[in-house]
Amino acid sequence: MKEGGKILAVILRELKEMVKPGITTKNIEKKAEELLSRHKVDSAFLNYGGFPSVLCASVNEEVVHCVPNKKELKNGDLLSIDMGLIYKGFNLDSAVTVPVIEEGEYWNWAALNPQKEKLIQVTKKALELGIKEIKPGRRTGVVSSVIQKLVENNNFNIVKELTGHGIGRRLHEDPQIPNFGSKNEGPIMKEGMVIAVEPIVSVGDWRIKEGDDGHSYVTKDRSLTAHFEHTVAILKDGPIILTKE
Repeated sequence: MKEGGKILAVILRELKEMVKPGITTKNIEKKAEELLSRHKVDSAFLNYGGFPSVLCASVNEEVVHCVPNKKELKNGDLLSIDMGLIYKGFNLDSAVTVPVIEEGEYWNWAALNPQKEKLIQVTKKALELGIKEIKPGRRTGVVSSVIQKLVENNNFNIVKELTGHGIGRRLHEDPQIPNFGSKNEGPIMKEGMVIAVEPIVSVGDWRIKEGDDGHSYVTKDRSLTAHFEHTVAILKDGPIILTKE
């Protein structure tokens, strides 16, 4: 799974490098298909539960599972790319949120859009802190509670209807890993388990509703969201992030 995770990380990096004003998520989807073929791996998302694409490309208030389309991305949009692949029979899953800006403009954008930049950084940090808490013998609630605390201390909200999950031969396996709750809750993590940790954060209402494409979800109040995810193996001494280069 580590080899497959590295491939997914490389693909996501190349997709992130494409993101700029004027491009469409359909363009990104086409590139993702080419990269999957080049690396000789299968999509974990295509036709999963009837989903018609190899990736989810969610913009601004779109939370998850948005089907790529031909609408051009605008300067300052937030784009979340969620993608999974199957390598030698095992599933890997990862997600990242990036601003839609011209190359070299990040710090100018961040200065003009402090809330958007903070949302990205807090969500990314929540994932990092949650992963650090992973260890055999601990309950999954320690991951959930650390993520919730950081997010809410920064005046954002956890999207509670969506969770992390176990992963392996199937894309979604037990246990569920909520991004909120008590550290004393949840099943005990065991050596050899593999889980996908994925905080999904809103600047406003955490509640969601179905989007127009029949697959996606959007925040009820149309507030901005961010989403980061890694697939993580639980070893004796702690976590190993599989979906990184």
